[in-house]
Amino acid sequence: MQETKQQGFVVWMTGLSGAGKTTIALVLEQELKGRGLRIERLDGDVVRESLTRDLGFSKEDRDKNIERVTFVAKLLSRNEVGVICSFISPYQAVRDMVRAQTTNFLEAFVDAPLDVVMARDVKGLYQKAIAGEIPNFTGISDPFEAPLTPDIHVRTDQESVAESAQIIIDKLESLGLIPGVA
Repeated sequence: MQETKQQGFVVWMTGLSGAGKTTIALVLEQELKGRGLRIERLDGDVVRESLTRDLGFSKEDRDKNIERVTFVAKLLSRNEVGVICSFISPYQAVRDMVRAQTTNFLEAFVDAPLDVVMARDVKGLYQKAIAGEIPNFTGISDPFEAPLTPDIHVRTDQESVAESAQIIIDKLESLGLIPGVA
C-alpha cells in the first residue's frame, strides 16, 4: 500500500500493568499501518529487553527508561512517523517531560480498576507484589499518578479493545494528525 502523507505524533498510553495498553497498541498499529501510515510501536516489555535492559524499577531507573524512550519517540515523531508508546509511566512529571520534547503528543490514559487488572494478571505479578516478592510494583508498593486531564481516556473495563482503539483513532482524526477513512 502507498504511504499517506502524515504528520508525526506520539500517542503515549499510560496505565497500570494489565490495563490493556499493549493490546490496544497492537490493534492501533495494525489499523494505522493498514491505512498506509508510517507507524512505530514502542512497548515497555520489548524496550526493557533491549534499549533499557540495564535498568531496574526504582523511580530513578523508571525515569531513565522513559528518558531513553522519549529520545527515540522524539526522533521518530519529528520525522513524520506516528509513534504508539505503551508504558506504565507512573509519574505525571515524567509524562509532562515527554509531552514537552515530542511532536504532537497525546496522553492516553488506559484505565481499569485495580481489581480488574489483578484479575487479568496471567503472570501473577500482582500477587507476588502483594506478597512482597516484587518491590517497587506500580499500584501496590509504588504509586501510579493517574492523569487528571488526559488527551484521551479509555476505560478497558467498560469498552472492547476495538472500541478503545477507535476512540484513539477518532481523536487523531479530529486533530488532523491522520486522515479519516473515506
